[in-house]
Amino acid sequence: MQTIGLIGGMSWESSLVYYRDLNLGVQQRLGGLSSPKLVLSTVDFAEVTHLEDDEKWDQIGTLLADAAVGVERAGADFLMLCTTTFHKVADQVAAAVDIPLLHLADVVSDACTAAGMDKVAFIGTTVAMNDPFFIGRIAEGGPEVIVPDAQHHEWLNSAIYGELVHGRIVDRTRRRVVALIDELWDAGAGGVLLGCTELELLIKQADTELPVFPCTTLHVQAALDRALA
Repeated sequence: MQTIGLIGGMSWESSLVYYRDLNLGVQQRLGGLSSPKLVLSTVDFAEVTHLEDDEKWDQIGTLLADAAVGVERAGADFLMLCTTTFHKVADQVAAAVDIPLLHLADVVSDACTAAGMDKVAFIGTTVAMNDPFFIGRIAEGGPEVIVPDAQHHEWLNSAIYGELVHGRIVDRTRRRVVALIDELWDAGAGGVLLGCTELELLIKQADTELPVFPCTTLHVQAALDRALA
């Protein structure tokens, strides 16, 4: 079993999902008392989001790269960023270590291609919806990616940072996100990417008829495939 390196804290709710699901996944695959070999380094979310607000992405990259170096030194065989938004600095992080980075966008793109998707919708933070670092990478080898109209971005970002990263699941927010997914379906999307770990706490496949691609779940399964190969 390879040792999985995790960079978390963005948010801790996201890190919790990764830690839980990696453990559940190994138990399901191997049974008994089996659990994964993990190295986890978490950052201060307040510090990272402050730098994000000031658009100091080079500093964010340095901070996460330093965490990655620590994870590598602790024995990790490969690396995962437990976040979508901060994949914006994934190249800077990957360049700082000698172990491979399992990039979330590549995992999601492969899953969409395997499902025969030509066009998918992506919902997440404002940064992830507006910047091509993530959705552009998916589209390079996979389906076309569309996002909600710009008028919805600020509200969706506020719901993520104001509710979901604190573990608050609000029915009113769920209903509005489902309505947003329906609009994207009408715009031609064949599936929807939940492009933020915390959105998986809010939206389940039972909430919509449109196929849901839970990005964190896909990331975890890809990590288990690699670690247990």
